[in-house]
Parts: sequence; C-alpha cells; structure tokens
Amino acid sequence: MLLRIVLLVLTLCELLYLQSRTPLQAQPPNVITNSIDMRLVLIHKGTFKMGSPPGEVGADEDERQHEVTLTRDYYLGAFEVTQAQYQSVTGHNPSYYQGDKVGERDRETGRVVKVLDSSNHPVDSVSWDDAVEFCRRLSELPKEKEAGRVYRLPTEAEWEFACRGGTETAFSFGANIELLTDYAWCLRNCNNQPNAVGQKKPNPLGLYDMHGNQIEWCSDYYAEYPQGKVIDPKGPTEGDSRILRGGDWGNSESKCRSAYRERNSPFLRNGNWGFRVAMSLKEGSS
Repeated sequence: MLLRIVLLVLTLCELLYLQSRTPLQAQPPNVITNSIDMRLVLIHKGTFKMGSPPGEVGADEDERQHEVTLTRDYYLGAFEVTQAQYQSVTGHNPSYYQGDKVGERDRETGRVVKVLDSSNHPVDSVSWDDAVEFCRRLSELPKEKEAGRVYRLPTEAEWEFACRGGTETAFSFGANIELLTDYAWCLRNCNNQPNAVGQKKPNPLGLYDMHGNQIEWCSDYYAEYPQGKVIDPKGPTEGDSRILRGGDWGNSESKCRSAYRERNSPFLRNGNWGFRVAMSLKEGSS
C-alpha cells in the first residue's frame, strides 16, 4: 500500500514538472490602446447569419440572408477614426464638418451659433483609397511596427459580425426602432451634422456608433451575396464600387440596420463617409 502511494506521488510530481516546462501561450488582451490613443476590441471568431430575413422592415433585395463563418479572431476599432487621429497620422484633416461647419445651431434658422471642437468627431470626406492609405501609414508608425500591428479595413462580413454582437435582430439592441436614438446619430437626432464619437450606447461588444454617425468603408468590392454557407468571405477580386456599412447621420432609421448595405466608387469623397480600422492577430495567437 505504501509503495502505491509513493508511486502515485512520484507520478503527480512528474506531471507537475512537465506542465511547468510547457510554455503557456499568451492570450491576446480583450482591449488594446495603440500609440495614437485608438482603442481596439478583440472580436472572437464565430458563425452568424449575415443579411436580413425577408420580413425585416426596410430590408433590400441585396441583403439575402446566408450563413457565414469567421475562422480567426480579429480586432476592431471601438470608435470610428476621429479627425484628430487622422491628422496625427497623415498630417492633415480633410473633413468638411469642422470649424464653423459644426456646432450648436439656432432652432429657427439652423445657423451655427457656437462652434465646437471637432477633433473627436469622426473624420469625414475620406475615400476608400484614403482610408486604406491611413491604415498603411498607421501600420508604419514606429511604435505600431515595434508591436507588430498591421491595420486594414474590416471585411464586410467582419463588420456585420461585430455590429451584431451575437444578435439576429434588425439592430444590435433588438428590433424596437424607437430605441435607435439611444445608440445612434441618425436623421431624427443628428442636428444636421456628424457628432463626436462614443456619445451613444455601445453594442454588446463595446463598439460605438456602429449604427449611424458616419457610414463606414469596408474592404470588399460590392457584389450580391452568395447562396449557401461561406467561410471567411472577402468579396470579389475586382469591381467598380466598394462597400459602406452602418448608415450615417443623414439616414432614416431603416438605413441604420445591422444588415444595411451601400456601395460607391473608391475614389470619391463625401461628408457622410468615414471608417474604423481592423487589425488581424499574429499567426498562432488565436
């Protein structure tokens, strides 16, 4: 009996020793803040229904619902890229909505009576090409290179997966359209201009302004959705227009739904267009 106990103790000691010799893989943090004070949230891989069911109010023909699986975790900006962040990376601010174009307005005339600091407003008037160039330059900053961070635009599937945050309803907070103004700047409450990021409630993953404020560029060329199940879709390899998602401050409620899609030429700019960045994890870290 004593011999069995001794052997059991020796076996346990050997297992503990081997475990101590096996390096544990570091888990990526759920939230990181980079060198330009940009917060990014870890989005865990998964499967979801992309698009809208036929009965959803405001659903368009090009939102055919289909199953999508994302096989890798990734990071997504908690906020839309701000004017201050864009200027810190590129050296200029292209936004139309700055200076006397943004501020508190007189209810009778609509004229600006108090100019606001727009540095924390989302950058606007950026083309798809501008957004991609911003990601390239951000990736080249010394501290970002040192950390091994490579930024890009999210794919359309990554954007919708993150926007939904596990929900299957028209909005990330449910189907009650009357609650939209708690989560989004849209036509009903925007005061005819974009507004500072992060003032509304976040979605279930802690992402802000996924509905409304600025509509956001994604990496994909526009195309009709495929039929059946797909894995890690990236859109077609060529096309004339790129995808924008999320609706904007000048849109009605139905155009701020999780499934709503727009498209436009990648070289054009508009005061309603902005973006947020994505970042892939290094190989072996998810």
